[in-house]
Amino acid sequence: MANPYLPNWEYIPDGEPRVFGNRVYVYGSHDTAGSGKFCDFKLKVWSADVNDLNNWICHGDSFHTRADRDHESDTPWTDGELYAPDVIEKDGKYYLYAYIFYAKGCVAVSDRPEGPFRLLSQYRVPAMYENDMDRGVFVDPGVLVDDDGRVYIYWGFERSYMAEINPENMYEILPGSVRKDIIPAGNGPSDFYEACSPRKIGDRYYLIYSPRKGSRLDYAVSKSPTGPFEYGGTIIDNGVDYPGGNNHGSICNINGQWYVFYHRMTNNSVFSRRACVERIEILDDGRIPQVEMTSLGFEGSLSPYRYVPADIACVLKGGCYITERNIFQRAVVNITDGCVIGFKYFDFGEDHSSRTMEFSAKIRGCGARGQVRILIDDWKEGMEIGRCDIGLDDSIIYSAVRCVTGRHALYFVFEDKYGDVWDFAKPGFENRPICELEGFVFSK
Repeated sequence: MANPYLPNWEYIPDGEPRVFGNRVYVYGSHDTAGSGKFCDFKLKVWSADVNDLNNWICHGDSFHTRADRDHESDTPWTDGELYAPDVIEKDGKYYLYAYIFYAKGCVAVSDRPEGPFRLLSQYRVPAMYENDMDRGVFVDPGVLVDDDGRVYIYWGFERSYMAEINPENMYEILPGSVRKDIIPAGNGPSDFYEACSPRKIGDRYYLIYSPRKGSRLDYAVSKSPTGPFEYGGTIIDNGVDYPGGNNHGSICNINGQWYVFYHRMTNNSVFSRRACVERIEILDDGRIPQVEMTSLGFEGSLSPYRYVPADIACVLKGGCYITERNIFQRAVVNITDGCVIGFKYFDFGEDHSSRTMEFSAKIRGCGARGQVRILIDDWKEGMEIGRCDIGLDDSIIYSAVRCVTGRHALYFVFEDKYGDVWDFAKPGFENRPICELEGFVFSK
């Protein structure tokens, strides 16, 4: 399953991946297409068999702060938006830790990892700590059940906190356990901003978090769940050659392979965020080398000989962006002179009998003529395998291109070939769109 790995109409940012039994579950916020704000008033759960990561099942809504046509509200004290939850298992029960915008957060419980979750309690904070701990809001909570049964919660916005939870009830903060600034706060690019997610790997404790430069997911490491945590580096940056925004996610081991779960933006805003995933490696010394954004999701390579929807692009340069017109249609729009759209990676296979193959793309015309250059491996210095003319109206464009073999990144570079979209004598027409890209395929 390519990125985004959930159905293209689904918007699940802030993903916390957890393996329970033989399934991997993703718990996250819930965005909507075209919204002008983060999140809404419900949480949803998706899962997949650990041996079949290409088929994700929606388990429906798991928790609500507002009633809808199918559910009552689970929080009588507030109807604020739900942000960035986490779910952990302890003694056969599954506990949901919720952050509610501008309101006291809570813990909910279920007998099943997919929920639905019923309210257990608001966070219980000793009175002496309430002011320091945002009066029980607990921004972006992440929870760790250690091997000895002790339970720790990590949270924060612009300052990081952690505390120990009473394992007898799973919602009470133990007196004397609160620690502040477990990751330094300040103006440095690696300083803490938000999105705590703890993991224990071997004898090391990791905190995955969003740093001051918010398009990244960074990590810090400690020998103790209470720190001190030492900065490790960046795992992924969703703003490299792509319209970036905040980032939030975590890491997960599925059948021996480590992944980082994160999100990236659509609809030309920082609000409509979709769930993505990349393979990562954790070295013997505990380091996690930074990985690039790709179109792969859980796949090792993609096939160029099946229809490729444009919205799995992982490179968008020059002002073009992905937008959702409706539940069925998502295109790369605002494609102007010089825009670059890239996809990583396709396996073209081995073919020593052909010199050419055919490229076809589905576009929406914008009343201008142009051309798209098709390159592999690099959009600046890569091999150009062909060009294709773009007309004024909606059409299927096609061209014979050079036959290539092996695994490659693929780039489209758009040009105002005929002077239709760049005219200094006509204000308002400078660099107007050439076309919109809906998808493409190669054939032989």
